[in-house]
Amino acid sequence: MNEQLPEITLEDNGSKGRYVLRGPDGAEAEMTFTKVGERQIIIDHTGVPDAFRGQGAGLRLVTRAVEDARAAGKTIIPLCPFAAAQFRRHEEWADVLKR
Repeated sequence: MNEQLPEITLEDNGSKGRYVLRGPDGAEAEMTFTKVGERQIIIDHTGVPDAFRGQGAGLRLVTRAVEDARAAGKTIIPLCPFAAAQFRRHEEWADVLKR
């Protein structure tokens, strides 16, 4: 992963939210989610523009969601194909995966 990427910002809008990486050129990589009750989130979408391609931006976004869910005692349903693929690759995330 590229450590030169900007910090991830969490935007929480009640029942929905997103994690965002903003580039200096205004480009945004995002991972959106929907809250299901107090203990579960659904990852809906991960979008990475060309400005962030090949830098591990998508993985960073999903990793941050996993870390935040773990810290809050939540589980994740990865409906987004990218996030689902990352969960298959990272067995260490099994504790937050909703089965």
